[in-house]
Amino acid sequence: MIVNAILEKKAGRLVILNVKEISAFTDYFVICDGTSDRQVQAIAGSVQERMKKSGIHPLGVEGESAGKWILLDYADVIVHIFHQPVREFYDLERLWDDVPRMEIPDEATELNSLSNGM
Repeated sequence: MIVNAILEKKAGRLVILNVKEISAFTDYFVICDGTSDRQVQAIAGSVQERMKKSGIHPLGVEGESAGKWILLDYADVIVHIFHQPVREFYDLERLWDDVPRMEIPDEATELNSLSNGM
């Protein structure tokens, strides 16, 4: 649901990091970016709306008003939505370089259309 909500808003460079073997606080990081603060906010809104329709609410939301780096905490999944230059600066993927990952092509329209499993 999260990935499809992100793809719906045309996010860029979507990657899913499987951190459950080395993290005590979550199982997955979902990281993506947008080209503007408005797109970053729209992506976050899309994720929250889709999850809410399924009765799932975030434990926490950070950075929503600024739209530079929005974090949505869904316990087992933490979503990081960056404005492109902010993502480049923090480079979270480098910090978790040794974990299994799935990179979703920018042209993907939904996760079910992908055959690459984790």
